[in-house]
Amino acid sequence: MKSKEFPSLSGKEFSIMEMLVNEGEMFGLEMVDASDGEIKKGTIYVTLQRMAEKDLVDSFEEKRGEDETGIARRIYTPTDYGERVFKAQELAIKYLNMGSW
Repeated sequence: MKSKEFPSLSGKEFSIMEMLVNEGEMFGLEMVDASDGEIKKGTIYVTLQRMAEKDLVDSFEEKRGEDETGIARRIYTPTDYGERVFKAQELAIKYLNMGSW
């Protein structure tokens, strides 16, 4: 049975989802660079793993040529559910920031 709690994103999760929804697929260190210091190298992969467990993001290994060596980068994309959670939270934030009732 699914939780009846409204799904929410932490600040870091919201920033990651904002990048993925607005910019498209990205790899972890690319998100660190694009975050202007908000997301650190030491937390990006832990946060992405937690987000994957919540079905907010999906990932796949980057295709590499036969002449390339080293570990393939993991590319992250928002899931449909993750994008809906992001859009709902974005809308709630905009609504709450509209001013007084």
